[in-house]
Amino acid sequence: MAQRWVWAVAIAIASGAVAGAANAQGEEVRTVPAPADAAYPGTITLNVDASDVGRRIFRVREEIPVAAGPLTLLYPQWLPGNHAPRGPIDKLAGLTIRGNGQPIAWRRDPVEVYAFHLDVPQGVGSLSVEFDFLSPQDSGQGRVVMTPDLLNLQWNTVALYPAGHYSSRITVAPSVKLPAGWQFGTALERAQGSGNAGDADGTIAFKPVPFDVLVDSPMFAGRHYKRIDLGGTPAPVHLNLFADEAKSLEFKPEQMEPHKRLVQQARKLFGSQHYDRYEFLFALTDQLGGIGLEHLRSSENTRSPGYFTEWDKWASARDLLPHEYTHSWNGKFRRPADLWTPNFNVPMQGSLLWVYEGQTQYWGTVLAARSGLLTPEQARDDLALVAASYAENRPGFGWRNLQDTTNDPIVAQRRPLPYRNYQMSEEYYSGGLMVWLAVDAKLRELSGNRRSLDDFARTFFGVDDGGMTVRTYAFDDVVAALNTVAAHDWAAFLRQRVDALAPPLDGLAAAGWKLVYTDTPSDYHKHRDTGRKAIDQSASIGLTLASNGNRITDVRWDSPAFKAGISPSGTLVAVNGREFSAERLKDAIAAAKDGKAPIELLLKNGDEYRTVRVDYRGGLRYPHLERIPGTPDRLNAILAPAK
Repeated sequence: MAQRWVWAVAIAIASGAVAGAANAQGEEVRTVPAPADAAYPGTITLNVDASDVGRRIFRVREEIPVAAGPLTLLYPQWLPGNHAPRGPIDKLAGLTIRGNGQPIAWRRDPVEVYAFHLDVPQGVGSLSVEFDFLSPQDSGQGRVVMTPDLLNLQWNTVALYPAGHYSSRITVAPSVKLPAGWQFGTALERAQGSGNAGDADGTIAFKPVPFDVLVDSPMFAGRHYKRIDLGGTPAPVHLNLFADEAKSLEFKPEQMEPHKRLVQQARKLFGSQHYDRYEFLFALTDQLGGIGLEHLRSSENTRSPGYFTEWDKWASARDLLPHEYTHSWNGKFRRPADLWTPNFNVPMQGSLLWVYEGQTQYWGTVLAARSGLLTPEQARDDLALVAASYAENRPGFGWRNLQDTTNDPIVAQRRPLPYRNYQMSEEYYSGGLMVWLAVDAKLRELSGNRRSLDDFARTFFGVDDGGMTVRTYAFDDVVAALNTVAAHDWAAFLRQRVDALAPPLDGLAAAGWKLVYTDTPSDYHKHRDTGRKAIDQSASIGLTLASNGNRITDVRWDSPAFKAGISPSGTLVAVNGREFSAERLKDAIAAAKDGKAPIELLLKNGDEYRTVRVDYRGGLRYPHLERIPGTPDRLNAILAPAK
């Protein structure tokens, strides 16, 4: 018992949990104050100069009202939507703190490195805090958020806030200076007298808001901008379009109509809205880093510049806006209890991400079809690709279940993985989609097709129409809501699928369809691979390449390519003695069917060249969905627009 107590004290001292303790250098070890549900006195002013787009620097100045004594300032670490401690504190530089014009020393907490401790001298009632946020110059340093034509301002990256308070009880008055002539979109409301062009120096001031609302209200800004009214009753919805070049903003009226129907179909699905207005922030760009991130009253989205101008080629990009919009209900308004935290430095847990993200992924596809952003055929082709990825390309289910992948935002932090299909990643997205397809089909079966997951959505997410206060939930709440739609052992039904060492694929058959393969890809599949610059032969030899450089990006574990000794690295130089091309690889796979010809590949990895022979005779295999004769077609009923 004594030894256990000594270890407990040692751990507490190391974490700063014992007041008055000292570290090895003799410095006092402070605790980081726990957040309390108490208002922070006064209003913090936050001024961000975002005009230096050439050097990609955000310059920050805060005025923080304070009282004399110890103070800890925090940089946001655990970010909603990221589900992980990924606040980019490594980009913070030049931190200086002053009181009454005099420098005040600060010290970073050696354990909680997102915390900065200082002592406020007597007579100082406000701190002037300045630092620079040095945003990435290229994608190797992180997501690019500033270019000569666009920027994405996420307030969590440009603010320190006082510890010891719920973030909802800290009031901030924000402002931002933009390059001359730029326009912006955000869910924040401008302060009285601050126009879209800002003050004389280009500064736009916003009304004070709680810090959690500020972090949940990012900004897109740029040279090339259009704002479209998508309707919305009773709260308006707008599409804020930005682009690298003005030509990307040209769209046809018939292309905008499904975006408007998205708003209508979402309202019919959920029967509510939990925002006073909603702003899609949407950049059509090759320069700004890719993103799809949810907020209660807005979302951050990027897609290719050809989203409108090459409409037929980008169907696979059109489920993003429905997905992020759904998050206003599922994830922002209603949120798993272990993903709600009182501030941005308390750890989150993702045990119900297969509901938060998985059901949102499901509704993203369904609403895309119901609104006309996808045709029913395109939606089925998308589901075929999802189903095939789990039927063929997730051998990791032999050791890891879907539930365990909810830990992956913390475990892997979205870093590239050597063998993603075997290690598995955030399968709660698309694997979760398949779970909820099974639930929807079961609800329709139990009720004689009179009730469905739509009824669950209205019951669970549609409560408190107009309310914007987060309502948390647990697993038992999900089960209870499903039982109000149709009685069943839903706890066992769900746990059998998320805890199994097997992919959740039974929903397809329950919806009246089955996965089949042919030697010809669907147009949707072809366009998706073109957009992703990928060559996908995962269902045949188990190989995926980047088409813009024949770089090997993935090898399915235990596939024919894997057994031939191919790893996800290097490049494919030649096929059967001839220079590599996508067509030659396909021809070789087709010709090898039934053992008629070899598949001989020349690989280059570093300065090493080697030739391997792939033992495969199954021919080209591309996934499709096919009706199961004599069964109810529940899938097309799911994809049909709500009346």
